[in-house]
Amino acid sequence: MSTKSKADVKNIYNLDGRVPVAKAVPFGLQHILAMFVANITPIIIVTGMCGLSASETATLIQTAMIIAGIGSLIQLFPFWKFGSGLPIIMGVSFTFVSVFAYVGTNYGYEAIIGAVIVGGIVEGLLGFFAKYWRKIISPIVAASVVTAIGFSLLTVGANSFAGGNGAADFGSAQNWLLGCVTLVCCIGFNILAKGHYKQLSVLFGLVVGYILALCLGVVDFSALEGIGIVSLPKIMPYTPVFNIDAIIAVALIFLVSATETIGDTTALAATALGREPTDKEISGSLAVDGFVSSLSACFGCMPVTSFSQNVGLVAMTKVVNRFTIATGACIMIIAGLFPAVGAILATLPEAVLGGCTIMMFGTIVVSGMQMVAKCGFSQRNITILALSLSIGLGFTQVPQIFAGFPQLFQTIFAENCVAVVFVLAIILNLVMPKEKEEQQ
Repeated sequence: MSTKSKADVKNIYNLDGRVPVAKAVPFGLQHILAMFVANITPIIIVTGMCGLSASETATLIQTAMIIAGIGSLIQLFPFWKFGSGLPIIMGVSFTFVSVFAYVGTNYGYEAIIGAVIVGGIVEGLLGFFAKYWRKIISPIVAASVVTAIGFSLLTVGANSFAGGNGAADFGSAQNWLLGCVTLVCCIGFNILAKGHYKQLSVLFGLVVGYILALCLGVVDFSALEGIGIVSLPKIMPYTPVFNIDAIIAVALIFLVSATETIGDTTALAATALGREPTDKEISGSLAVDGFVSSLSACFGCMPVTSFSQNVGLVAMTKVVNRFTIATGACIMIIAGLFPAVGAILATLPEAVLGGCTIMMFGTIVVSGMQMVAKCGFSQRNITILALSLSIGLGFTQVPQIFAGFPQLFQTIFAENCVAVVFVLAIILNLVMPKEKEEQQ
């Protein structure tokens, strides 16, 4: 009997195959802990700007966990044209925060919901035709986008390491201690552990960092007060408003989200499976990205997309087994149905999370570089990569440079380096003549 046909922990490195549940759960939990804070933070930011109450925000957080878990399961185990069949974890994206701030303050939260319903359908339908417009996304374009995703996440990891954006103790010695201890534990465990246990280094670092945070008295348990036993999402808690300006702005950001999903899917296939993603995988991934986001809006929540954090975790650990990662998706759904579970996971301090994510995000940068190396360092490829990254990463570090552009343009591009890199790389790839040796 082959290894894949029987339950064996060695199958964690195989896309398919059974893994004992007790062995699979820690790897799944590791994925959820890596993305949990980033999954709920956009909701907290946007609902705060839109003036929603604390109870409404808590309800939307629970709903987001359920929707993200369902979306992840569809990605892992596709049906018809929905899902990629790759180990992709879904979550609420930061990509939409700036445009939602604009739409929410001008038109209200109900306009956000209406725009997400329409925008999600647009992206989902585009996903069905991915094989046609994917032709303009050459390997060097994909490599540029993956590299940009990695670089864009480095500041996310650094902010978490320091305590999280807006934290009163941002950059304090206490946060440095938590981040450094967590990081050292991750590295030490990876060096000293044997066999498949090495791949639990992130979970080990999170546990040690959390215990240290408990000892220092910095874990906030206030979220556990007054929570119910079971919480079910409500359909259409907000009446959607279909404002044309809001729809156009949000639909454009959905296209940006689609580029990130293509980059994530490409990076995951390249780093974990050693190959390019198929048209079917790209199409299925985008279909879930769009249509599940529309479903999320029907329950009053924000859109979900593939999480680059988890792509980095897969790239670092090489754990690609779908059943194993599906246990993490089930944990998300449980966390949404039972508020206490989600509330406990939410007590994980940002500095502890930052200590783990620093190395994970760096892995995505390296993955992009490896993809560039496979493309070859021809003068044409160097020009496309160098120009798209220098403008995309450089200009978005100084968003005031876009002050003369329309507000909608600023909302989409001013602080979104991935969008700028994607657009520039495609334009350069189309207009730059191919070199003779490449044509041959």
